[in-house]
Amino acid sequence: MNVILASQSPRRRDLLNLIGIAHTVRPADIDETPRAGESPIACVERLARAKARRIAAGEPDALVIAADTIVVVDDHLLNKPVDTDDARRMLRILQGRRHDVYTAVCATWAGREAAGVEDTGVWFRPLDDRAIDAYIATGEPMDKAGAYGIQGYGATIVERVDGDFFTVVGLPLVRLTRLLAEIGISYDYGRLDI
Repeated sequence: MNVILASQSPRRRDLLNLIGIAHTVRPADIDETPRAGESPIACVERLARAKARRIAAGEPDALVIAADTIVVVDDHLLNKPVDTDDARRMLRILQGRRHDVYTAVCATWAGREAAGVEDTGVWFRPLDDRAIDAYIATGEPMDKAGAYGIQGYGATIVERVDGDFFTVVGLPLVRLTRLLAEIGISYDYGRLDI
């Protein structure tokens, strides 16, 4: 079965490899701007569906997997930082408190589509400006929603996770296998069966 990951995220590639799903990567170029008044859950699911549909339109026989992740604190979306000052601002907001990570997944195959959103609570330890600047200097925060990556150096600033760890990484694997079943594909530990 031809499987396409509609994402350029190396973390999502790693997670599909982890569970034995061979795939090719074809990022979907879409406008990721949130709509006025759109809830975080509606936004992240809309984006995952749009990515999957964009790639599926040109690959109707492929299984397309798409995902989108956003970080929310106090009803404010924290997307990828635009520069180091923006990353610093985000990390100052997140330090010493809880925030939510929403990851939506969409799977399409043979004209079928299923999508869903996972919500995971994450708590950061308190961080002073020196710790924030040292983390930013690693370069890790710059391409990640909320300016951190839990699977790298950012693991040292996360005190607690309430929910699916893989949601925070960017691809909730249990949700993915459920969505595959909804569109008629069973996951059998590294094998996909119709």
